Amino acid sequence: MKILALEFSTGHRTVAALDTEAMDNARAPAIEIEEVQGRSVRACAMVESALRKAGLARESVDTVAVGLGPGSYAGIRTAIAFALGWHMARTVRLAGISSIECLVAGLESRGTSGSLLAAVDAQRGEFYLAGYELGPTGWREVEPLHLASGEELERRVRAGARVVGPDIPSHIRGVQRVFPDAAILARLAAGRAGLERGARLEPIHLRPTRFVKAPPPRAV
Repeated sequence: MKILALEFSTGHRTVAALDTEAMDNARAPAIEIEEVQGRSVRACAMVESALRKAGLARESVDTVAVGLGPGSYAGIRTAIAFALGWHMARTVRLAGISSIECLVAGLESRGTSGSLLAAVDAQRGEFYLAGYELGPTGWREVEPLHLASGEELERRVRAGARVVGPDIPSHIRGVQRVFPDAAILARLAAGRAGLERGARLEPIHLRPTRFVKAPPPRAV
């Protein structure tokens, strides 16, 4: 597999290109380009740079993986739009993967073990929270992803929970700052069997979508 991965769910946006045929899947090299805290997403430039450094032609990419969040709604939508556009042009396989799972898998690959709580800022004074247990045989979810108030997050930090996450406001102390990255995302996609061509990509967003009709124009 020749995988292009985009992880834009936080301000720490990354792209990786991975050729699983270069060596065994566990050690296959992923080339990553970062844009930290950028307001704009230079997706095309980042992808071109990653592919060039990995020695992959655009035409050789057969899988595009996207971090589905939760996180930056605009960033996730940009990554999804890019992947769908690539699919329309090349009919590649698409892989949508939770950005929190990507974050936890990255910690596990660096030797982190034990219980932890992953937190992502959901705005409006709320946070996305999910609990995980990391061990020598991998990681597993022990607390499903849910919305929680800032007060709950602070209470759990004070109670001794080990909390990790990206872009957490500075007033919440005791949180280890960790970001999901596209290199791990690409490796997760490489391990997913049965990827479909044209699979649906939907952001992970726990709040119901609401649209408010604009009022009629006022006479001036």
